[in-house]
Amino acid sequence: MSTNITWHSGLTRKERGELRKQQGCTVWFTGLSASGKSTIAIALEQHLLQKGLACYRLDGDNVRFGLNKDLGFSPKDREENIRRIAEVAKLFADSTTIALTSFISPYKADRQLARELHADTKNTDSPLPFIEVFVDIPVEEAEKRDPKGLYKKARAGEIKEFTGISAPYEAPENAEVHIHSEKTSVEEAVIMITKYLEEKGLLTTSS
Repeated sequence: MSTNITWHSGLTRKERGELRKQQGCTVWFTGLSASGKSTIAIALEQHLLQKGLACYRLDGDNVRFGLNKDLGFSPKDREENIRRIAEVAKLFADSTTIALTSFISPYKADRQLARELHADTKNTDSPLPFIEVFVDIPVEEAEKRDPKGLYKKARAGEIKEFTGISAPYEAPENAEVHIHSEKTSVEEAVIMITKYLEEKGLLTTSS
């Protein structure tokens, strides 16, 4: 990182929240391909927008068309992929927007880095809430769904380093919300997450 740069301070996070009458946070969806992460995230975004809350969804596939189009799927590229997304999500949350991120994010260390970025209070007055949502599904069930045909290609050796087949997925041990997607409907999942956010006071507007 360049050393000849200076952080420019402006409104505090509290002041911005009071002006926009909303708190920012990041809801981080993680799970295998075809677990239902994006489907649940889309439904949650619609639900929160209908409640009058500012939110924005960052999707793993979509981001690779632009911001991360230079990255592949090696462990190093996956790490950089998640680092960039964590930084972008933090900016959204800092703006008092609810950031929804939907990424496989298979490595515990990378997800921990994302969490620590939000907890960092350097150049700010308070940490940002980070909510990890583990969309859990047995790989066998994910393979049955396989809407993009990716598991079939991975089994045939056509896709290298595919999470759950030829690359590891390190499941969260203490996710704030744990959804078993093969047993839970999209509507039920949205209710679970919304309830958690409400209990933590993250959906209340600032007075």
